[in-house]
Amino acid sequence: MPEKSLNPDEKLQLEFNRWATAGEGEKMERHHLDITEKTIRLMDLRPGERVLDLGCGAGWATRLLARLVADGPEGFGQVVGLDISDEMIRSARTASKDFENILYVWGSAQQIPWEENFFDKVLSVESFYYYPDQERALHELFRVMAPHGRMFLLINLYKDNPYSLQWVDQLKVPVQVRSEAEYVELLKKHAFENVEARRIPDDTPTPDDYQTKSFRNLEDLRAFKRIGALLLMASKPDLRTPAPGYTIY
Repeated sequence: MPEKSLNPDEKLQLEFNRWATAGEGEKMERHHLDITEKTIRLMDLRPGERVLDLGCGAGWATRLLARLVADGPEGFGQVVGLDISDEMIRSARTASKDFENILYVWGSAQQIPWEENFFDKVLSVESFYYYPDQERALHELFRVMAPHGRMFLLINLYKDNPYSLQWVDQLKVPVQVRSEAEYVELLKKHAFENVEARRIPDDTPTPDDYQTKSFRNLEDLRAFKRIGALLLMASKPDLRTPAPGYTIY
């Protein structure tokens, strides 16, 4: 099928399948580990919890989560990794064979193939700004989260970090570019509570001989890391979402 006739999700799938083939999924761990570990510490994960890793890529963050919610007095926790790229999912499954509490699912954030009111926590690392319809994605997240569930969206590309905007023209798929204030308003619009935004700087050293194609120079990269990623945190209210009037999966 010609690329121009693909729908937005199919274009994302094609592009991230290319990334998977090029080994980019595994490289993401090196690029995002510092800010992800800081975010995971804020998640207050407990054994027995059910967690969604939205836009899981090659599954490196999924495995971090799985270790923290594994067997404990509260039960055996489960982590579901969801990605639009079937090639990323294939890589993630291969790398996670030793984990009994991980399930990887191929699907879209705009129609999450899971039941209502299930996940205690949601983590999304560096994927939310790729979603063609962020409003629809938030509707779906609200649906699959348990009452009082907590959501953590980590976003490196946003208006308040001007250095990140250097990527926009380099990416081969459209991206959503919003400010912190716009994101906070968007989450509140979708009935999330306790909405909070904070910056998560990346403290990983940047060597003087580091080669970057994403930034004009190393000083821009270092400034980007100092400003940090935008972390959006929010809760689902104490209510259960009814099943939708359409088939999820």
